[in-house]
Amino acid sequence: MASTAEAQPDLLARARAIHRRAIVIDTHADTAQRLLDENLDLSGRDAEGHLDIPRMREGGLDAQFFSIWVDSKQGPHYLRRAIALIDAVLGQVERHPRDLELARTAADIRRIARAGRIAVLLGVEGGHIIEETPRVVDVLYRLGARYMTLTWSNSVSWAGSSGDEGKNRGLNEMGREIVRRMNRLGMMVDVSHVSDRTFYDVLDTTRAPVIASHSSARTLAHQPRNMTDDMLRALARNGGVVQINFYSAFLDNRYASEWTKTKKERDERRKVLVERWRGDPARLAREKRRLDLEYDAIMPRPSLEAIADHIDHAVKVAGVEHVGLGSDFDGALMPRGMEDVSRLPHLTAELLRRGHREADLRKILGENLLRVMEQVEKVKSEK
Repeated sequence: MASTAEAQPDLLARARAIHRRAIVIDTHADTAQRLLDENLDLSGRDAEGHLDIPRMREGGLDAQFFSIWVDSKQGPHYLRRAIALIDAVLGQVERHPRDLELARTAADIRRIARAGRIAVLLGVEGGHIIEETPRVVDVLYRLGARYMTLTWSNSVSWAGSSGDEGKNRGLNEMGREIVRRMNRLGMMVDVSHVSDRTFYDVLDTTRAPVIASHSSARTLAHQPRNMTDDMLRALARNGGVVQINFYSAFLDNRYASEWTKTKKERDERRKVLVERWRGDPARLAREKRRLDLEYDAIMPRPSLEAIADHIDHAVKVAGVEHVGLGSDFDGALMPRGMEDVSRLPHLTAELLRRGHREADLRKILGENLLRVMEQVEKVKSEK
């Protein structure tokens, strides 16, 4: 079923025009896994995933943060895999210089967008990747990482995660020093995935605005990964930005409930796939994706209007200057109408239908994130 906005072609035409004038930034896609494990080349239209150069062009996307994520179960050598993922992303930039360019600063993003190319950025997802060695943060920064998510779904010794028994823990002194180190480097601190206590500890420690690279509103979807209204207000006072996640389970309670009911069955089937395709990472990745899509097809999937609902809520609570887009493409199951990155203008059309002005849409699409980057860079210059 088409969204209300899609039923009005003039809105979509206006949305596409806004994308041409705006700088559109997505702060979280897991495509690096596919580049490394499946030998995906971004130049061709891919039949399975969410993101490639042709569809980024169609979606009017100007800048993409590629997540450097390593499963916490793949240790202890997390950094080795992280470097391989970074290399895979940088390899695409080298291979396709007419379309892609690595960005290290907000000014780079603006310049690359003006030149008609797509800015590629790196974001490290999960503090376990630094292997308890704060100086590794410096190395990752030099390799191009411009944010680090302090935890993934697993806690680390120095920060609690929302996804495990560490949900009642915050930062210890090492964690506070890592936040201060990131401030000195000019690396954005990312509070997606962290425990509520870690979130507030970060705000007490940082000298720069922070981001939530892919989180939605807990008032609308009761997931610990999402942000409460108090957290949204605190983030606004900090000057930061919440980048709304598109994952169906983080948008809609009914979907999340039904998805949880299938967990045991899915886990058993996934174990079989892991055993069968252990030596073939490309085939294993494809089979896992097909398994998830099989279950997703029988779920009560929300529509892209649910993304707009979370954007509207975050705007109401935190203010329009503190909201952006963090899709989770190639790492999550998308709602109806947001099948891939080419559909981004349809979300903008829905926001137009709801009365958002172009000036505010340009903030949500990318200017808010650029402002945070610029402020983080300014704090670095003041060290």
